Formats: sequence, C-alpha cells, structure tokens
Amino acid sequence: MDQEHKEEWLRKRKELKASRSAEYLFEGIQNHDRFALSAGITLIESQLESDKPLANELIRKCLPFAGKSRRIGITGVPGVGKSTFIEAFGKVILEQGYKLAVLTIDPSSATTGGSILGDKTRMHTLVQEPNAYIRPSAAGSTLGGVARATRESIYLCEAAGFDVILIETVGVGQSETMVHSMVDFFLLLMLAGAGDELQGIKRGIMELADALLITKADGENVKMAKLAKSSYANALHLFPPKENEWIPRTEICSSLTGSNLDEAWKISDEFFRHNTSNGWIEKNRHVQDIDWMKETLNELILSGFYSQKGFEGSVNTIKEAVLTQQMSAFEAAEKLYQQFSR
Repeated sequence: MDQEHKEEWLRKRKELKASRSAEYLFEGIQNHDRFALSAGITLIESQLESDKPLANELIRKCLPFAGKSRRIGITGVPGVGKSTFIEAFGKVILEQGYKLAVLTIDPSSATTGGSILGDKTRMHTLVQEPNAYIRPSAAGSTLGGVARATRESIYLCEAAGFDVILIETVGVGQSETMVHSMVDFFLLLMLAGAGDELQGIKRGIMELADALLITKADGENVKMAKLAKSSYANALHLFPPKENEWIPRTEICSSLTGSNLDEAWKISDEFFRHNTSNGWIEKNRHVQDIDWMKETLNELILSGFYSQKGFEGSVNTIKEAVLTQQMSAFEAAEKLYQQFSR
C-alpha cells in the first residue's frame, strides 16, 4: 500500500469511527463503499454487548436488499488448494460480468485464539480486482470453526451489490455442514490419488456436494485425475436423489493452467438456472433462515445457562457427584436444567 492509499485508508477509518451509525454504514454499503462494508462486517463480528443493537439495526436495513446473489460454498481436504482455486475461479466469474465477494474463514488457534487471516495475501491478484472483495474472518470458537457472523456478512455483501458470494470453509470436520446450511450451491474440491486415509473423512460431505472437482489436474497428474473423476461420478450415483432433483456433477480442473474452470462455472450456472426455475432456492433459503434462528437460539440458551450468576457452584457440585458416581450424567443434566428453568 503506497503512502497516498494509506492516508486515504486512515482518513476513511477515522471518519467511519467518528460517525458510526447504522444509517451512515448502510448508506456507504449501498454506495459500494468498501470501507463502510468492512466496517459493517467488523461491527457484526464484534462480541461487545454494546455493539449488538447497532449491528442488528444495520442488518435490518440491509435485509430488503439481500437475497439476490448466488451463494456458493467451497470446501476440500487440506492441501487441495482452496485459496488458489478461488483466485483462479474468481477471475472466471468476473469475466462473466459479475461482482464477486469472497468470505473466507481462517482457523483460530485453540491456545491463543489468534488467526493468520492470510487469504488476502494468498489471493494477491484477485484482491486487486475492482469488482472483487475479499474478507477473511477468524473462525473463533464456534462449532466447526465457522465464523458466527458469516451469514450476516452475506446480507451486507448482497446489499452492497455483489452478485456472487463465495464462502471458503476451514475444511475441518463439521464446518462444511455449517457452511452448507448457508449457501445454495456446495462445491467439493478433491485430490486424485491422495489415499483412502485422507479421502475417507469426506464420505459424508460427498452427500452434501452439488459438484465435485478434482483439482491439480495438470502435467502428469491429468490421467490420475480423470480416473478419480470416473470413480467419484460412479460413487455419487449411489447416493439418494436430492430433493431438488439435481444430479451432482464431477469434473477435473487446474488452477495453475486454468483448465476446465469455465466448465466449473457452467455447472454452477446450470444448477442455479435449474433450481431457480423450480423454486427450490427460495424454498431452501426459507428453511435455512428458520434453522439458523433455532441454532442461534440454542447458542443463546446455552450461553445464558453458563453465565447465570451464582450458578457455577451448583454446576461444580453436580459435576463432582457425576465424577464420584453418585449420580448419572443424565440425572445431573436434568437437575441442572430444572434449576436453570426455575
């Protein structure tokens, strides 16, 4: 960042901080101001109780302008090259005339809580595109490493006029299921010849996938990638049919050479045309809204349970009774719940 851009960034940051209001941020977001969009996402990611009313007000203002993008989740085994793929795939999307927002979730350290947030560095070409916006977020301690505010960030990006939203998962365990519940199209990236010990963890995730891409299909790896494509295509046909009657597709691609990335986009385009015309995307988003309401309510109830004043003593006492086998874990949970509900 040169001195002129640095000074402009500092000026805008001070301006936003001095006059931070939901109306001010919303107007900036509507006017495609990236500073306002970033400040808005930072606000809804905040854990401060004092920030929640302002964050909720901002989201309410954005909701009428949300819902018009294509929401695409991208996941894959470690080493599959998710960030490299997203940068190359993102260029294909931009060439189609779309505005692209990329929301990436970086793993947080279990020890320090810190996160690298290095996706802007890894996507150094895409980040310079005027119609692309990249926002890395720390995973924090939420289930599967999914940033709690990612779903609300989608609303803000849509209100800012982005047509396609890519969400990259951490790629560890349950985060894929969480991301699947906030997107329309779920893309699974796989490696050819990675071994059953690595690919086996994706058995359940394959059932969620709307398309499966074998990456790094270049050089001597092309033949192996084609064999993997055939094997996965056969495996996908064994899964139960999807509610939307979409048949998952398989393809090979190379982020290095750009091979078949346009085919990957065509598959997603066909998916959205098919599921927009039959009304499935709208219906599925309504289901997701209710599911996330329930999920958030569960989190709030659990948080309220453990944060009750003077309740810690009861928890420790009953925990000791379980450890000394004076009480079963189920009875203990029932007793704690009864105390909480009173």
